[in-house]
Amino acid sequence: MDTVGRAELALLTTQQMAMADRVAIAAGTPGIELMERAGRAVADAAFRRAGAGSAVTLLCGPGNNGGDGFVAARLLRERGLRVCVVTPGGAEGFRGDAAIALQRWGGPAEPLSALGSAQGDVFVDALFGAGLVRPLSGAFAEAAAFLNNTGRPVIAVDMPSGVSGDTGQGEGVAVRASETVTFFRLKPGHLLQPGRSLCGPVTVADIGIPAGVALEAVGPTAFRNDPALWRSAWPRHEVDTHKFRRGAVAVLAGGIAGVGAPRLGARAALRIGAGLATILCEPAALPVHAARGPDALMQRAVSDRRALEAFLESHRISAMLAGPALGLGRRSEDLVRTVIRSDRPAVLDADALTVLAGSAEGGACLLRGRSTETVLTPHEGEFQRLFGKEPAIAGEPSKLARARKAAALSGAVVVYKGPDTVIAGPGGCAAINTTGSAALATAGAGDVLAGLIAGLLAQGMPAFEAGCAAAWLHGLAGERLGAGLIADDLPEAVPLLLRGILTA
Repeated sequence: MDTVGRAELALLTTQQMAMADRVAIAAGTPGIELMERAGRAVADAAFRRAGAGSAVTLLCGPGNNGGDGFVAARLLRERGLRVCVVTPGGAEGFRGDAAIALQRWGGPAEPLSALGSAQGDVFVDALFGAGLVRPLSGAFAEAAAFLNNTGRPVIAVDMPSGVSGDTGQGEGVAVRASETVTFFRLKPGHLLQPGRSLCGPVTVADIGIPAGVALEAVGPTAFRNDPALWRSAWPRHEVDTHKFRRGAVAVLAGGIAGVGAPRLGARAALRIGAGLATILCEPAALPVHAARGPDALMQRAVSDRRALEAFLESHRISAMLAGPALGLGRRSEDLVRTVIRSDRPAVLDADALTVLAGSAEGGACLLRGRSTETVLTPHEGEFQRLFGKEPAIAGEPSKLARARKAAALSGAVVVYKGPDTVIAGPGGCAAINTTGSAALATAGAGDVLAGLIAGLLAQGMPAFEAGCAAAWLHGLAGERLGAGLIADDLPEAVPLLLRGILTA
């Protein structure tokens, strides 16, 4: 992962953001100046939405988030807009920089009851920021409910009130914003659901925090997934390469009833650059595979553990994919255990995850002894079957934290799928994916993702970067293809995407 990628894509927890603020203050920027800059960014967003001569109503809470709102109110008034400030918790008790901002505003601070008559072409939610750790209640819950029913644009300051900046979760009422203005760096809650949907488009404003010094002090380990995170690790092939240098993938398959899924994975591995992909199926399914295109896919009959061991001994296999339509019988259990005992990088998906979850030793224990890289690709149900009984994971509200703990427990890279896919490495580094669309909710899409990861592993890409790259490309393919796509379309979309990304 390159240094620029880490700096630009870093996600900060609320505690890390507070530390970044302290670094800026220690470096000579007063806290009130940071608040002034934050308020200006909010005022700019509100002015773009409202336009000259409009009315803006700002709801300001009792902390620094409310202080940002007071600054924005003053600046909007200076631009000639009609401004109303409402403080649902009352105008008393503001301290520090927020008290200074309130004094500089100098105008009235209306009670919650004033909302009924307040005019607003745009409303600003400056009640609470990303650090709120309890549900909204009382007047603040009423204010949030009012914002959700105004029918007008709502701009959230830092985070929609009621949503955790660390987890993206909210208990009780939470503001649904039209857009959000945050500062310095995104927080995990901006990307994790339901926070991502509640934020709307997010603007990250530069408020003068010295990035190099602050990020060094904070030491972020979570990032927004983007090519800058993994492009430097992308496999490069010289002109004199050949198919085995490009990497050979073995895809473990089941019987006749599940021919399509492993073929999707194998084709995806080829499309992302692997030199060879071989389907290892039950003997009865071999004629069916042989009769299907494309001819680029190889197929071999593998009846049991011994047959797989013999194949691995006699063939130059660089990575393995087990799971798509593998089945759940004794053969599947034996093959998955053989994959785990092997020295080849492996992707375990679908049925392989269910096999792991049902093992008496516990799936995570089986994986921890592997001598090479493993990637797990569970959706929510598979994740719960595999890790949901672990006490440290079961009660964790954050998907990011659950993924990290699962990766640490298993020693594998975990690609925890969903509209907010999290990629977590066993060392604690994690990324949240931002590409994708509802069109990817179709049979076989997950098989393609697993094949993309296997194809990159076969080419020598490290497992964490391979998971990040595959998730990003898979999501982008879904966006580009749009409604009506089927899983067969996804591998075919990859080469065109690669031409645009790798030459950028």
